[in-house]
Amino acid sequence: MDVTEPAALDAEELLAAYAAKKLNPLEALQAVTERIARRNPEINAFAVMNPRALNAARASALRWAEGKPLGALDGVPVTVKDLIDVAGLPTRRGSKATDATPAHQDAPLVKALRAAGAVIIGKTATTEFGWKTPGDSPLTGITRNPWNTTHTPGGSSSGAAAAAASFFGPLHVGTDGGGSIRIPAAWSGVVGVKPSFGRVPQWPLGAFGHVAVAGPLARSVRDAALLLSVLAGHDAADPFSLPEPKRDFRAGIEDGVSGLRIGVLQNPGFPAPVDADGLQALDDARRALEGQGATVVEIAPQLPDASAVFPKLWGVALARVVDTLAEDKRALLDPGLLAVAEQFRNTTALELVQAEALRLEAAHAMAALEVDALICPAVPHCAPLAAAPVPDPVAALNQNWAPWAYLFSLTRQPAMTVPMGVNDAGLPTAVQIAAPLYCDDMMLRVARAVERAVG
Repeated sequence: MDVTEPAALDAEELLAAYAAKKLNPLEALQAVTERIARRNPEINAFAVMNPRALNAARASALRWAEGKPLGALDGVPVTVKDLIDVAGLPTRRGSKATDATPAHQDAPLVKALRAAGAVIIGKTATTEFGWKTPGDSPLTGITRNPWNTTHTPGGSSSGAAAAAASFFGPLHVGTDGGGSIRIPAAWSGVVGVKPSFGRVPQWPLGAFGHVAVAGPLARSVRDAALLLSVLAGHDAADPFSLPEPKRDFRAGIEDGVSGLRIGVLQNPGFPAPVDADGLQALDDARRALEGQGATVVEIAPQLPDASAVFPKLWGVALARVVDTLAEDKRALLDPGLLAVAEQFRNTTALELVQAEALRLEAAHAMAALEVDALICPAVPHCAPLAAAPVPDPVAALNQNWAPWAYLFSLTRQPAMTVPMGVNDAGLPTAVQIAAPLYCDDMMLRVARAVERAVG
């Protein structure tokens, strides 16, 4: 193992190097922070750095020296999206309208990270309240794509995806209510996992708590599975978190796909757009799975029009966020967020109940599919330019941002994006892999098979 470039090592490689005493957590943190100092001024991935990271790495190094690591991530640098509370650091949610007072206690998943020995190096940038896909916010400005800084990394987990692609540590926690992990992962050339709803406990809830989840972004499927193993589990703070014991989601991940039945989803409830790069990525994934013994079939579930359901839930949630703020604070908000809130503010209770009924109808249709997993495009196109104007956010949501992502938020299924290479312009391409509800392990197994084939 080459440890001369610690910032380039995956989490599993770091842990092996610690165990072999070829590297220690202080050296790893130094390598990552030096890289952040060099590259982050042009990337702008962070909302705030953690001044206690050095002490955490020092304590971890002592534990490894004694042969007594604390947990599964002892000494591994990790970032947390700035929609999630980290004690001692503010949760600004990408907004000038929020309070800069540091959080008093950790969110459940942050407690799990600390218990596993992770070194939290900082909080990553998010779009304001996670409302949109282009990676900028009024508070932190524009986050840029490491592959080409004139392009966006995507959002709303913009900083997490950019940090992962920039080698600012191997593991990053984002949130996803309609594609906010999967889209930036796809545009930034990294792995992004939206677990099943309830898999990772959350509190306090954000704007999209009824569909949103927290999950990993990483540079490999195995690392994403490792991080999910730490994040997942029941916590009393979240009564909807699954009452399951801790487990290692890497178990069985190398079992391959021979004999599995994989569906190709061509229509997520409406004619979602996808360009030639996305179709090529999908075809490459299909051939990779067939080449490893899977049966790959076209599927056409009878779905309601997701493009008429998700925007309504999204818009009403944003209207609620705006209405909880004092009048003088609203002037500080992203004008696009205000426009969406105004558009959906007068949605009736009956319309919301109808949207929820259609959400459940979509979930039932997907649950009836006789497949072990499915594949489909991740995004309609590769990463667009940063700070491009958005004259119609609803149209952008349905056509340019999340047309392939939000179905799985509505159905609460696990879904993830896996890099598939780069296009002629040098921008990453990706495929999306999903599985039946609560079958996160199967999703990861299929993703690992695709990753192995792509190389």
